[in-house]
Amino acid sequence: MSERKTERRGLGRGLSALMADIGVEASLSGGTDGTQPRAPGLLMVPLERVYPNPEQPRRAFKEDALRELADSIRAKGIVQPLVVRNRPSENGTYEIVAGERRWRAAQLAQVETIPVVLRDFSDQEVLEVAIIENIQREGLNAIEEAAGYRQLIDRFGHTQEKVAEALGKSRSHIANLLRLLNLPQEVQNMVIAGTLSAGHARALITAEDPAALALKVAGKGLSVRETEELARRISGHSGRGGRGGHAEKAADTRVLEEDLSANLGMSVVIDHRAGGEGQVTIRYKTLEQLDQLCQLLSSVR
Repeated sequence: MSERKTERRGLGRGLSALMADIGVEASLSGGTDGTQPRAPGLLMVPLERVYPNPEQPRRAFKEDALRELADSIRAKGIVQPLVVRNRPSENGTYEIVAGERRWRAAQLAQVETIPVVLRDFSDQEVLEVAIIENIQREGLNAIEEAAGYRQLIDRFGHTQEKVAEALGKSRSHIANLLRLLNLPQEVQNMVIAGTLSAGHARALITAEDPAALALKVAGKGLSVRETEELARRISGHSGRGGRGGHAEKAADTRVLEEDLSANLGMSVVIDHRAGGEGQVTIRYKTLEQLDQLCQLLSSVR
């Protein structure tokens, strides 16, 4: 059995407190010499004393977007300060906690000093902030967003409720995106490439062969509603009374399926029948998932 690599904070700052610390609304007005803090913790520091976070999970920065931001910085300066912490390896230097994109654009703009807010973050918190910042950036596809939520939940032990509260999302939004990670990698790649929307992908989650169905959907240019109908028809659960004459599942049953699927990281199907009986089907794709499921069931007394 492998050890669970969840880095729990214990009595440290919760996710909401962490978000409050990086959601800096410091005023950049006032102060003309560019050297004195103009709000609590706000400093103007030489650009060459600021370094990127070596553990930053985001590696790709679009050059055209950086050039556009650099033009804005030349005209208006940096409107929102970067969040930094002291670098223990060298006094008087700082490591970026949030704002590497602004730092890169400032280099292109050839500015000498940049506004920063100094915070005391642990290595773990820096990584959490980097993940949160990536989740919040524009242009993020559904799979990348879901992967960020999964990291916050699995690596740091946050619940879906806490993640939703801290990021201003609904719990159902988090759960629905997490379900996409149950799809085969080739289907996830189609979502990343924009061949399929997140809505299309959600309709394929409980299909017998989602990869084959995804190719058919993309090839025919089906709408999300058409994809849902096709998936139901193939699975024999048509809303008009498919195999066995069952009516379409109640909304609360579907929501429960989604929640269980998101929490387990596996596809869960609930067949609830009149009279209160039914069955729950959990599909695993690897022996590792089966082992995780067995561990979870064995821990329940």
